[in-house]
Amino acid sequence: MASLKEKIGYALGDAAAGGITWKVMSIAFPLFFTNIFGLTVADTATLMLVARLFDVVSDPVMGSIADRTRSRWGTYRPWIIFGAVPLGLVFALLLFTPDFGPVGKRIYAYTLYLLMMTVYTAVNVPYGSLLGVMTDNDDEKNQFSSYRMVGAYAMGFITLLAFPYLQKAVGGSPAHQYAVIGAGMGLLAAIMTLACGLLTKERLKPVRAEHFSFKPFADLFRNKPWIYLTLIGICSNFFNGFRYAVAGYLITYCLGGEITVSGLIINYTVFMTFGEVTCMIFGGLSPMFTKMAGSKSRAFSVASIICIVTSVAFFFIPMDPRYIWLMVAMVILTSVGIGLYSPLLWSMYADVADYATEKNGTSSTGLIFSSGTMAQKFGSAISGALVALLLGIAGFASGTDIDGETIVTITNPDAVNRMIWALFSLFPAAIAALMLLLVKLYPIKK
Repeated sequence: MASLKEKIGYALGDAAAGGITWKVMSIAFPLFFTNIFGLTVADTATLMLVARLFDVVSDPVMGSIADRTRSRWGTYRPWIIFGAVPLGLVFALLLFTPDFGPVGKRIYAYTLYLLMMTVYTAVNVPYGSLLGVMTDNDDEKNQFSSYRMVGAYAMGFITLLAFPYLQKAVGGSPAHQYAVIGAGMGLLAAIMTLACGLLTKERLKPVRAEHFSFKPFADLFRNKPWIYLTLIGICSNFFNGFRYAVAGYLITYCLGGEITVSGLIINYTVFMTFGEVTCMIFGGLSPMFTKMAGSKSRAFSVASIICIVTSVAFFFIPMDPRYIWLMVAMVILTSVGIGLYSPLLWSMYADVADYATEKNGTSSTGLIFSSGTMAQKFGSAISGALVALLLGIAGFASGTDIDGETIVTITNPDAVNRMIWALFSLFPAAIAALMLLLVKLYPIKK
């Protein structure tokens, strides 16, 4: 039986990756790159698209490498232990705005963003794969997965809630604020990732394929559960990606900037914080809900329906700051569905990994889980790129002048606001509907 300390240790891994680095990258980066760093909308969209093409190759390769790793720390843990410091350092550098012109900024952003994706892959693919070798008990897998999601959402809640207050405490220009906050959060992420690697255990030995081969890659595309689950994973991250990427624009432009209610500053990070705490609570309740539903796929379906209904409902809320608490309430209700399905996704990847081992005779756990990480990054970044692209089409433009100053121009405010509102509500609703269909077709009914 795994100890409580180990479950908390495992949760720290996604608290760092999902609750700090990826949360800031998902919600802050589109607005940061266009309004603070000074990239054009086209550069921002292209940057995220290029990074995704890179991840299509790097994530599966990292999974295959991790599966064949042998060390005194195990198969997957050494990547977490020794990747902790690079993860925090590169994240901090990515939130720093250098005093460069347009070309220099473009080179800096592309280099650091691609490096961040590389380091994130080297840590997070083995971290996800670790679930497959810590226990062979299905209930314990659900528990570990639930702890993971609670850790990610709890830390995400702290990160997003603290962000505007940290900005005010740091002071200075927005670029200075992001740089200082990035350094502090990068250090915290490194410490938590290292603790995860040191506190967890690998109890099961993977059935290794000793020599590198392309057969495991070919086997994936004959693995029907993997195909469906990868598509489900991409949809779930598209759903979250649209909402997080556009939240900053929603508060800034649709609602006229941050809102202060009874001393509480509601900016775009705090707005999404209400969802984080809801996801944390319902992520913890997910194993119990799954037992009540009778299967993971059935529980996932109910959660998807919740996301569809509440996302559509948000679209009909008036675009007025006076309705901020109604908006918050709808974010909370949507997050009930997200909180319920998020732990299930990673537990289902463990099921697919077990299925692949039984079918093919060798373990491809790292490769299987790498597709989950790839889906996460693909969904979040492509949605961020689409947000930037669609806002550009609607009339939003940004860039850097010859002095390095950021310039934002909106040629059609009404069209931009309508696009922002739809990107936060109708676009995610359509993705959740597709996710529901895929879950119905998913063949493993555990």
